[in-house]
Amino acid sequence: MTAQPPAASRPRGRERARLNRETVLAEALALADADGLDGLGMRPLSQRLGVVPMALYKHVANKEDLLDGMIDLVWAEVEMPDAERGWRTSMGDRSRSLRQALKRHPWAIGLMEARLRPGFANLAQHNAMMGCLRGSGFSFRTTVHVTSTLDAFVYGFALQERSLPFDTAEQSGDVAEQKLQDAPPEAAAAFPHLLEVVRELGAAGYDYDTEFETGLALVLDAVERLRPEWRAELPSP
Repeated sequence: MTAQPPAASRPRGRERARLNRETVLAEALALADADGLDGLGMRPLSQRLGVVPMALYKHVANKEDLLDGMIDLVWAEVEMPDAERGWRTSMGDRSRSLRQALKRHPWAIGLMEARLRPGFANLAQHNAMMGCLRGSGFSFRTTVHVTSTLDAFVYGFALQERSLPFDTAEQSGDVAEQKLQDAPPEAAAAFPHLLEVVRELGAAGYDYDTEFETGLALVLDAVERLRPEWRAELPSP
């Protein structure tokens, strides 16, 4: 008698009948959210869907195609900028929305701008960002600079947020206190400013939201100085 595959890997007729690209991508997104990219593969994905691995290739060409689609789903979660709401409001809301999307899908950090075959949501988001700034009077070259700077800030902050060894302001205080206890006795004299940082974090904590809003405001203030209307008011050098 022919051996049967494990139940988890056997295709179930009802599930296989409704298998489509959208379902495959949504489940791949959930798998990466749970296990990271190291846990993402055609075999574990097929087991999650209850189909044989070859069934996936009817909907995605390969793993790169799968990643392209997953990144597009992340972009679809990001708020679309709109010049009618004002460039600063739109850029601020879009930056916050992008940060939140990367918090939900931390595996996507480093991949958002790396896809060589971007999907519709990816293209629509970048086109809307460019359109918002161009429609607000920024020159083409300045628009490129602003887009690059804002994205670099959000991506860099998201990477730092993912890598720091705490999740809340309260936990950051505990970590800072531990660092203070572990510091060598000569640290206070050699590095007084660093020790002050540790002491302050131990008392008040490091709040991600506050730090993000502070940094975003600094970037947007700098962008304001590039607007034609603002620059026209500057005195001649």
